[in-house]
Parts: sequence; structure tokens; C-alpha cells
Amino acid sequence: MLSVSRLDIADADTILEGAKNKALEIGVPMCIAITDESGNLIAFNRMNGGKVTSISIAQDKAYTAAAAKKNTHDYGVIAQPGMPAYGIDTEVGGRLSIVGGGMLIEIDGQVIGGIGVSSGTPAQDMEVAQAGINYFMGIK
Repeated sequence: MLSVSRLDIADADTILEGAKNKALEIGVPMCIAITDESGNLIAFNRMNGGKVTSISIAQDKAYTAAAAKKNTHDYGVIAQPGMPAYGIDTEVGGRLSIVGGGMLIEIDGQVIGGIGVSSGTPAQDMEVAQAGINYFMGIK
């Protein structure tokens, strides 16, 4: 029998709050998705001004991070031509993202969920995702 730890809705709300605060601080309205450890959506927020195209992108980033247990920017590095994961973004019906902004959420080395952020540059998306995680973990 397995014991599974996962985010609950209160956790997801906390992560969303931290991510939205950072998005407001940098002036980029974002789409933010939070998933459980299997990549299933728990919570989603499209801030006023968040791009319509970013709705599914944010969800796919969070799915990738949690389900594949890998940050999307890490996939981006190894998914280039000639690299070992080249073409990975065509798998799982094209849901695996290799663009920065999807991060796994871990406690004690166990993946408990994922966050996906989209609407800014990959660097901005990553900054907002990390801020959501840090806020949840109590890191300033």
C-alpha cells in the first residue's frame, strides 16, 4: 500500500496568493494553475489581463511538473535537437511543456503538486511560480 501526500485546496489557495502577489509586483497579469502530485488540476486563476492562450499553457506546465516530476525549464534544456529528451513535448498528446514556468512542489523530497504560470516571458513565469512556492513554504 502507498501513502500519498498531496496539496489540498487551502494549500492551492496559498500558492495562488503568493504567485498573484508576485505577478502584481512585476506588473504582468498571469494565468496560474495548481495541480496535485499526479498533475490533476486543483485550482486555477486567470488574472484580469491574463492571456487567453495562456489558460491551457499554464495548466500543461503544472501538469508536466507534477506528473513528470520535472520542472519545465529543465525539460527545455534536454529537449533540444540532439539531446536525450528531444521530442518529449510531442508525447502525452502534446501536453508536456518544455517552456519555463512549470515547477514541481516538493516536501521532504516528495512531489506533492505542481504550479504552472503563463502570460509573461519564461523568466517572468518562472519568477511568479517560484514566488508561489516560496509563499507556501514560508520563504521570504
